[in-house]
Amino acid sequence: MDGAPAAAPDRLADALVDPLRTRGRPALRVAAGDFLRPASLRYEQGRTNPDSFYWGWLDEAGLRREVLDPTGADGTGRVLPSLWNAATDRASRADYVTLPPGGVVIVSGGLLLGGGLPFDLSVHLVLSAAALARRTGDDEAWTLPAYARYADEVAPESFADVVVRMDDPRHPALVEST
Repeated sequence: MDGAPAAAPDRLADALVDPLRTRGRPALRVAAGDFLRPASLRYEQGRTNPDSFYWGWLDEAGLRREVLDPTGADGTGRVLPSLWNAATDRASRADYVTLPPGGVVIVSGGLLLGGGLPFDLSVHLVLSAAALARRTGDDEAWTLPAYARYADEVAPESFADVVVRMDDPRHPALVEST
C-alpha cells in the first residue's frame, strides 16, 4: 500500500486486515516506518533534506530480508513486523511472527515502489500535487519535492497493479488501467 502520508496508506492497510482474516486469510500489517534506517544515516544530509528522504530513509534490505523474503514462495513465513523504532533510534525488539501458508502481509508507507521490492500485488494511492500539498502538514512540507520526484522518476501509477486516487479521502476512486 504505497502512498504519501497524506493519502493515509497505513489507515487503509489497517482496514484490510480484518476483512482478510474474516475470509480465512491470516493477515499482518507492516508499516514501512518501522523499517527506517538509523538517524545517523537518515540525517547525514540534514533532517529535512528531500533527496536524502527519497533515497536513504527506508531500509529496503531490512524490509526484504525480514518481511518479503520470508513470505515469498521459498520463505519460512517467519516475519519480523518491526525492525527499527525511529522515535528512540533503537532496534524495536519486536518478536517474530509466523504466518501460515496463505498468509497475507500488507506493507504500507511511502516511496515503496521504486526499489524493486518483490511485492505480489502493489497498490499505489495517488494524490494530485495540489491535494498532496494541501493535505501535508507544515512539519512535513519539506518532503513534497521527494514525492514530486518519485512521481516523475518512478511513475508508480504506470506500473502499480492497482491505483486509487485519494484527492478526496471520503471518496477514493479506483483508476482504470489503460
